Amino acid sequence: MELFNPATGEGGASVSLASAETVAMAVRSASRAWPAWADTPPIRRARVLFKFKELCESRLGDLAALITREQGKVLADARGEVMRGIEIIEFATGIPHLLKGDYSDQVATGIDQFSLRQPLGVVAGITPFNFPVMVPMWMFPLALACGNTFILKPSERDPTAALLMAELLKEAGLPDGVFQVVQGDKSAVDALLAAPQIEAFSFVGSTPIAQSLYAQGCARGKRVQALGGAKNHLVVMPDADLGQVEDALIGAAYGAAGERCMAISVAVAVGDAADALVERLQKRLARLRVGDGTDPASEMGPLVSAVHRQRVLDYVNGGVAEGAQLVVDGRELRVAGREHGYFLGPCLFDHVKPGMRIYNEEIFGPVLSVVRVPDLEHALALVNEHEYGNGVALYTADGASAREFTRRCRIGMVGINVPLPVPTAYYSFGGWKRSLFGDTHIYGMEGVRFYTRYKAVMQRWGDGSRAGAQFAMPTSR
Repeated sequence: MELFNPATGEGGASVSLASAETVAMAVRSASRAWPAWADTPPIRRARVLFKFKELCESRLGDLAALITREQGKVLADARGEVMRGIEIIEFATGIPHLLKGDYSDQVATGIDQFSLRQPLGVVAGITPFNFPVMVPMWMFPLALACGNTFILKPSERDPTAALLMAELLKEAGLPDGVFQVVQGDKSAVDALLAAPQIEAFSFVGSTPIAQSLYAQGCARGKRVQALGGAKNHLVVMPDADLGQVEDALIGAAYGAAGERCMAISVAVAVGDAADALVERLQKRLARLRVGDGTDPASEMGPLVSAVHRQRVLDYVNGGVAEGAQLVVDGRELRVAGREHGYFLGPCLFDHVKPGMRIYNEEIFGPVLSVVRVPDLEHALALVNEHEYGNGVALYTADGASAREFTRRCRIGMVGINVPLPVPTAYYSFGGWKRSLFGDTHIYGMEGVRFYTRYKAVMQRWGDGSRAGAQFAMPTSR
């Protein structure tokens, strides 16, 4: 499949898409490598990850450049993505502590009890185009640290960063077969799903695919965490600092051209906050610098592909047709010297209503909708009634409002005066409702639990083990 630079529209590179036999080879290799890796002491697994972290830091610029070349985001954002991924590696290096079990002495006469966590076996990750380094790092460092072997199927739109990470893992001392990259499209995903040796899947992408993979994986007896789409709201209270809100919305709605699962795509203006907020955003967007991600002056780059650009454009046209007010129209933006790139200027809608497609559906582009409500109760109802429950933010100067909102919103990740509440590595990432299919969030201790099985052990030594046949469950009495 030919690859294109989103900023120029030029091809010149290609990626080979895996056949079912290639996937089967990877699965067999991972299966052979697993017993020895699972038996490797956790501290030795951690040392490999320590070295991998060091190598990623030394090659941070190279990883960022690959992201910008194939995905399009500006270099500063790409570097930030890599740094957030490295934080997960740092967390995973603590695996000897994270895998500690519990021990209880004398739970019954002569009997002690303890617990331990053991690796699953071969696991796989299917990751999206928008974060080709960070999202895989949400998965494989912890999976490897826990003693699993890992097969990564990255997006075929920006495949090269995954190959560099594989090279760095090998350089760090990871044995062959423990981590593998399989490039491919839906047929590769289907082959991974069908492989009986794969015990678990991690997925990040759209809700329809997340739901389908979850259903198929569970039907095959696999453990699945599937993170889906989002429609993240930012609620602006009348007492909020509008300068702070302006900065937050510009970065959170238009950073990475809106191609983030945590992007803010709806601003909920409460009471009389709306007019002043829209005016501020309108003036600020007139100065937003859109261009090639390799240009240090650029604040927003192109969309990932011509097909995706057209999809976002269709949403904007649909919003106009449905009666929303397009305050800032980026449809005709052209970048000098990059006329064939997949650029779309920032778009800002006002007077958007629930029920409109631009409100209901995930657009995944530089489009922000302003919805006006009279009070916090209506804002909460709006947030809670939406089918997605990934992230939400509230901007206010009132602690009571913040506390009430935090407790009552049915959303997985909440920011108070923080626009992108992406948890740090030692917490966990995930949404509610149709933004997550599965029982656990990703990375952090939720990730440790996902990539291990819990085992409870009871043991007795000495004379009590020769007490004759026993027909009752052991008790503490």
